[in-house]
Amino acid sequence: MNPEHQENRTFRGMTRITFIATVFLLTLLTGMLYRQLSQPVDGQPRSTLWVSSTSFTSGGEIPSQYTCEGADVSPQLGWQAAPAGTKSLAVVMHDPDAPADFTHWVVWNIAPGARELAVGASGRGGMPPGAREGSNDFGHPGYGGPCPPPGKPHRYNFRVYALDILVNLPAGATRRELEAAMSGHLIAVGQLVGIYRRAGQ
Repeated sequence: MNPEHQENRTFRGMTRITFIATVFLLTLLTGMLYRQLSQPVDGQPRSTLWVSSTSFTSGGEIPSQYTCEGADVSPQLGWQAAPAGTKSLAVVMHDPDAPADFTHWVVWNIAPGARELAVGASGRGGMPPGAREGSNDFGHPGYGGPCPPPGKPHRYNFRVYALDILVNLPAGATRRELEAAMSGHLIAVGQLVGIYRRAGQ
């Protein structure tokens, strides 16, 4: 065989192998990327819930009636319909600006068909049937409103979680216990943020 023809034939063979290998690697990488995008990252799902409140606006100031300077009642919190497969909903309110990321409210086993927690639901018999409240970092169960020290305003994150399980925790459990129980079971999550600063400061 002509050496030139042999070289061309070898080159075509190598090109075909390279093409097949490239297609295989691209398919593998695409599959890995798809799995990364469709799976939770650091415990957080890709799907989101829209969360709102009639008590305050997103990014707005939380009125004093929902704080330690007022009646300290829990605000209204609403969310869109839960995704398919949701077995329960959970709510966590916390202050990331506090030195130890202070927890103000923990609720779980809210029925998947529920669309809100009404004003004053915490501690007043207003929770949806089956819902349980945990302990906050004030050391008591139920809602504990914003009560920051003098200085800059603090942010208060209200997070709503859609879960594929009913959480098996007793009433009074902590946020850390709830987060551990929710791990690997998040379908969707949404967040609403309010701010608060002590009056006259």
